[in-house]
Amino acid sequence: MRKLILATLLAWPPFAWPGPAVADPFTAEQRAAIVEIMREALRRDPSILRDALSALEAAENAARDGAARNAIGGNAPALFQDPRDPVKGNPQGRVTLVEFFDARCGYCKQLHPVMEELLRRQPDVRLVLKDLPILGPNSRTASRALLAAQAQGKYVPLQDALMRLREEPTEPVLRREAERLGLDWSRLRRDMEDPAIQRRLEANGRLAMALRIEGTPALVIGDRLIPGAVDLATLERLVTEARERL
Repeated sequence: MRKLILATLLAWPPFAWPGPAVADPFTAEQRAAIVEIMREALRRDPSILRDALSALEAAENAARDGAARNAIGGNAPALFQDPRDPVKGNPQGRVTLVEFFDARCGYCKQLHPVMEELLRRQPDVRLVLKDLPILGPNSRTASRALLAAQAQGKYVPLQDALMRLREEPTEPVLRREAERLGLDWSRLRRDMEDPAIQRRLEANGRLAMALRIEGTPALVIGDRLIPGAVDLATLERLVTEARERL
């Protein structure tokens, strides 16, 4: 990102701001002199460029955060209030987190125990889970199995098992884990083909696109979108900030 911004700066003609076409107030010689002055200033004080890069990055981050807040606000019912979504933690919790995850995602597996500890330490947190199978066929099979397990009241135990899994969630592995948890495999396998499950996964995909989510895990906490796995201290700080804004 920094290299892209730097290249843009170096390629940008001085004073060539977008807007209505006007006559160039400078001669070619004057423009060359201006460029040389700018180059000399950068040579003498490289912090000018560093400050410019920082300002551009800050503006870019602010624009991205603003777009995320707008997208979250515009999709709040689908994010926070869909009665079909599985929930962990306190179903009546004051603070709602939404986690988009893939059952095969290593970073999601890394986040899982951190999130469990957060729910243990913060009893007013409600965690909404959104299956987002983006890592291939086994991801899609695992997500269908999870949503089918919901009909037997076993979504959360199976999700816990899959997030601790250190092997591919192939169908034989899913069957083993499902039966270990007391699920009826024949019913589960039949329910996995329910078109309603595919529609739910497609809806999650559209929601992720609306929020410009580019990978998993991705968290929505209050009006903020947090990409990637974060540590417990960061999660607790974000939850505290969200609670204070209620």
